[in-house]
Amino acid sequence: MPSASTGASTTVVAPSAAAVPAVPTVRADNRLTPGGPGYRRMSFALFLAGVATFALLYSTQALLPLVSDDFGVTASTASWTVSAATGALALFVLPLSALSERFGRRTLMTASLAVAATVGLLVPFAPSVGWLIALRAVQGAALAGLPASATAYLAEEVRPKALITAIGLFVAGNSVGGMSGRVITGWVAQEWGWRVAVGTIGVIAVGCAVAFRMLLPAPRHFKAGSLRPAGLVRTVRDHLANPLLRRLYAIGALFMTVFGAVYTVIGYRLTDAPFSLPQGIVGSIFLVYLVGTVSASTAGKLVDRLGRRGALYLAGATTTAGLLVSLADSLPFVLLGLVLITAGFFAGHAVASSSVSHTAKEGRAQASALYQSAYYLGSSAGGTLGAVAYHSSGWAGTVALGLLAVFGVVAITVLGSLAARVQRRPVAVQH
Repeated sequence: MPSASTGASTTVVAPSAAAVPAVPTVRADNRLTPGGPGYRRMSFALFLAGVATFALLYSTQALLPLVSDDFGVTASTASWTVSAATGALALFVLPLSALSERFGRRTLMTASLAVAATVGLLVPFAPSVGWLIALRAVQGAALAGLPASATAYLAEEVRPKALITAIGLFVAGNSVGGMSGRVITGWVAQEWGWRVAVGTIGVIAVGCAVAFRMLLPAPRHFKAGSLRPAGLVRTVRDHLANPLLRRLYAIGALFMTVFGAVYTVIGYRLTDAPFSLPQGIVGSIFLVYLVGTVSASTAGKLVDRLGRRGALYLAGATTTAGLLVSLADSLPFVLLGLVLITAGFFAGHAVASSSVSHTAKEGRAQASALYQSAYYLGSSAGGTLGAVAYHSSGWAGTVALGLLAVFGVVAITVLGSLAARVQRRPVAVQH
């Protein structure tokens, strides 16, 4: 009989062995996305981690005048209770990021928060300023395991289009932590002293650490790496050889120099004449961090409209305007200046940090760690130099330091624009 009698069977069965392998298998992208399962839990968990990190890291910043009075030390010495923490974080963030490549992002972030919160409960019992600085350094070193691991976790677990928004939410948590920590410590210290105030932050951090571990989804795209030093050195060398990453690291450091200088010194300025504000009111000044929460969380939209460099120019211009406005000896103008400085800083930081995660295709934890190292070195330098400038030249000296740093941000961004233009220029063909 003709083959028509078996045609149906050959159409269904026979081609299956040969035809099916030719069709590419498309794997669904199961990374987290806004509105999808697990995204809200992840966002809230990392938001709480950001809150705890900044609340602990800068827990003494609003209390520096009280620390100076209690131990009988100068503003520059008291500022080391902040600079030691940020400096230790900068030094330890890279080696701890390597541990996250081996043991996992969530594991390392949980351990970092647990140790830092525990040390936070010991800080109120420091018998001298030297012990206080030492404990704060240990606290900063412990927190070093969180920032780079968090951004690497997001880069692995969140879809690329949602990455800037997700990192912006983490940075927003930083701003809320910085704000709430300073506001809480200001009012608590006014009633019961700075020791009770920093102890309160330690208790809050313990709660954030527990909630973080319970909420953060288990990673699904993490692949354990090696702890071999040679591999780490090679990865770091490759990142530092990337001109775009180098520029982003410098931008993060310079933005944080401004921020560290301003917020380390502002407590002294507002408690001195002509303002002479009480400690509780000075702590409440840090409510302007809410502006940073908004500017960081909307950084993705800003980049969509202006591009990365356009967003950085706008952040630099906003920060500059804030520095200049704050020179006036009028409390409303000082507050307006702080609002502009805070908005500009957090927008610039969110854009730069998310650009690092987007640029690095391999070794993301190390790329983010290098950014965080530069960022917190900028904070440490800004806090110390800002206090020295204030001691020698008053608030104008601190503003001058900030303007110099913003000028550096703009200059680096211009160089990046010129480099991109050269790369796009067609190569002339010689005949």
